[in-house]
Amino acid sequence: MLKFETHSSARSNGGHAGGVTARVSADKHKSVRSITKRGFDILSMTGLLIFLSPLLLVIAVLIKMQDGGSILHKQKRVGRDGKEFTFLKFRSMVEDAEAKLKELIKTDPDVAAEWGQYQKLKVDPRITPVGRFLRRSSLDELPQLFNILRGDMSLVGPRPIMISQIDDYGVGLYYYHQVRPGLTGLWQVSGRNEVSFQQRVKFDQEYVQNWSLMSDVSICLRTVPAVLCSSGAF
Repeated sequence: MLKFETHSSARSNGGHAGGVTARVSADKHKSVRSITKRGFDILSMTGLLIFLSPLLLVIAVLIKMQDGGSILHKQKRVGRDGKEFTFLKFRSMVEDAEAKLKELIKTDPDVAAEWGQYQKLKVDPRITPVGRFLRRSSLDELPQLFNILRGDMSLVGPRPIMISQIDDYGVGLYYYHQVRPGLTGLWQVSGRNEVSFQQRVKFDQEYVQNWSLMSDVSICLRTVPAVLCSSGAF
């Protein structure tokens, strides 16, 4: 009897030890992956900010000259582990853009339907002339280089979602929370403008499940022609 209990206990402890070992190995792999990805981000951002600093200054001046309003658009977005952060973009819309959107959705069923499916409008009356150029060229996204350097975002990853989009993201939110959101990503280089929000969620999940440093490099390389052809954005 005693021998059976000891053997059973040993098997139980062995199974527990195996589970602990597996978890430790998984955690170590996740940590190495995170460090590698972060190092890639810091090196990339340092070079890009030095190279693009004159362009950032010119864009800031153009926005200010247009209507005297704020240069940056700041918005709360959801990051890794569900933590909120301040998301930066060059302002491409009129100052009271959020109020105008609510009014459009309230008064125009077509706008409401389009926003519900894509979470964006193909023809958005809130966009300024300078903002239209910035969006078409994806230059409005450049301030997110500072988000990346600060650690809120990564160069490659799921696009940062708004707090109001959390419920729409569904079960894919689990995968979204595993990584920092990105400046560019699989969704952006896979026909962003023609992809529904739910398809976007699937792209984000696929990216997280199959991540590798080479996949990040591949997405960065695919981003350049996507932006130049205006078929995607950062």
